Amino acid sequence: MTDHLRNQITSFRQEDDEAMHEAWERYRDLFRRCPMHGLPEWTQVSIFYNSVNTLMRMMLDASANGTLLDKPPREGLEILDKLAQNDTEPEVERFSQTVEENSTDLETRPLRRSTRERHEPERYGFLVTTHGDIILVDHDEPKTYQDAVLSPDSEKWLEAMRSEMDSMSDNQVWTLVEPPEGIKPIGCKWVFKKKIDMDGNVQTYKGRLVAKGYRQIHDIDYDETFSPVAMFKSIRILLAIAAFHDYEIWQMYVKTAFLNGKLEEDVYMTQPEGFVTLENVGKVCKLQRSIYGLKQASRSWNLRFNDAIKEFGFIKNEDEPCVYKKFSGSIVSFLILYVDDIVIIGNDIPTLQSVKAWLSSCFSMKDLGEAAYILGVKIYRDRSRRLLGLSQSTYIDKVLKRFNMEASKKGFLPMTHGISLSKEMYPSKERE
Repeated sequence: MTDHLRNQITSFRQEDDEAMHEAWERYRDLFRRCPMHGLPEWTQVSIFYNSVNTLMRMMLDASANGTLLDKPPREGLEILDKLAQNDTEPEVERFSQTVEENSTDLETRPLRRSTRERHEPERYGFLVTTHGDIILVDHDEPKTYQDAVLSPDSEKWLEAMRSEMDSMSDNQVWTLVEPPEGIKPIGCKWVFKKKIDMDGNVQTYKGRLVAKGYRQIHDIDYDETFSPVAMFKSIRILLAIAAFHDYEIWQMYVKTAFLNGKLEEDVYMTQPEGFVTLENVGKVCKLQRSIYGLKQASRSWNLRFNDAIKEFGFIKNEDEPCVYKKFSGSIVSFLILYVDDIVIIGNDIPTLQSVKAWLSSCFSMKDLGEAAYILGVKIYRDRSRRLLGLSQSTYIDKVLKRFNMEASKKGFLPMTHGISLSKEMYPSKERE
């Protein structure tokens, strides 16, 4: 209603700007007479509109009868003057008193609670099966320590946790101490994962102890956190070079890679669930090395590996910090690091074997032989024809299963069948 009346008054400007401004000023002054203290002006206008026998109701009636809007500017201004004279203060005061009584009544009246049944919003409903299972994640992987102990594969998960604890002990990751005064240790949790091969079969059961790094405080128990990682396009370029020159492509894996990084800050952590002995109850772990979940863990491991591989004569690529190279005459060697996965490429087998031996002496390594599955990508190679192909069929099948589309119809081209292409459709200009 406010916009309607204001637009009508503003339309006077076409004939007489002075009359329009004068009418608007008088119109606005009428609302300032409303004695509703403590409310914004726009709120007073809104309440004033809804009252009975007020000036705005009279103006609205006048507008409906055509006595105001159909008049020239000066005559419309005279009608506004008459309406203002007919408006009385007592009527406004009674309206104000009614508003105050209603406000008091609302304050004393008890709040009415909604009886509607509340439930969580149905997000990603298309990912929920008829049995209520969410297919977005793998439900056969335990989420907590209790789930792992009670699962059908409990023995395999317990063995994975024991292996993780042995790695912690071998690397002297922490020492048990009494909790320092004023220090609240960060928590930790077990994360379980099934590692699959290129055909989607379960290869190993992994139990990882992860610190709750989100509770760390900057400049107290961590500082720099940035750590580079090899870009996948760099891996593809080196694989293309290896295929063209018929280089060897070997793969290795660093066991518990982050445990090799050294900490510069004092970090305290609670003991892992399921591995607390009676004599050490109440003690906390003072971390000597980085552990998965810490904010600086990835950076600490990257610095540690960088120092170790440089000792063997490798040179870091300036444009790709996780790609290293080594040349000795006609012997060429490349090394790619992607967190804890390592790809070694070269043309001399004894040199590559010496690289493997050096890495095994520095870290706990697992030799995976000739590369066949890198970062979820399957490698097909025909060395006689010097061809190399990459496939992500396992990943595609996993995505289709995740969205319940395994039975969807397959296509051979990423376009609609039946489209006829001609030379006229070819771009004729460089901009096209």
